[in-house]
Amino acid sequence: MPHINLQISGKPDAALTRRAAAAVADVTRRVLGKKPEVIAVAVQYVDHDAWIIGGAPLSEQGRNAFHLDISVTDETNTKAEKAQFLREAFEVLAELVGNVHPVSYIHVIDARAATYGYGGLTQEYRYHHG
Repeated sequence: MPHINLQISGKPDAALTRRAAAAVADVTRRVLGKKPEVIAVAVQYVDHDAWIIGGAPLSEQGRNAFHLDISVTDETNTKAEKAQFLREAFEVLAELVGNVHPVSYIHVIDARAATYGYGGLTQEYRYHHG
């Protein structure tokens, strides 16, 4: 765990995809204490004309944006760790993407252990049988 969905404004860019995925995985490992071998990152791109902030597309604003959702098992991170993750993830992505609109969201999703898992097993099962 965890699973990370990252959307970035613009056209697909393989180099940016790799850099952004690696940077977010690193912050996830360092700040949230997650094991690198179970961090999964999916990166998607959204055209500037299709990303609307404040009623205007990014193409008219001359800005970039990103949206990051990260699912973690509930009660495995403190509020302070999650706040630090938001700060550091925003900083690294803002630097990589460049000219980022401040309305670029990050959402740490606390998923219940009984309803979240991988490999066909819940995190609750892993906890009790680990």
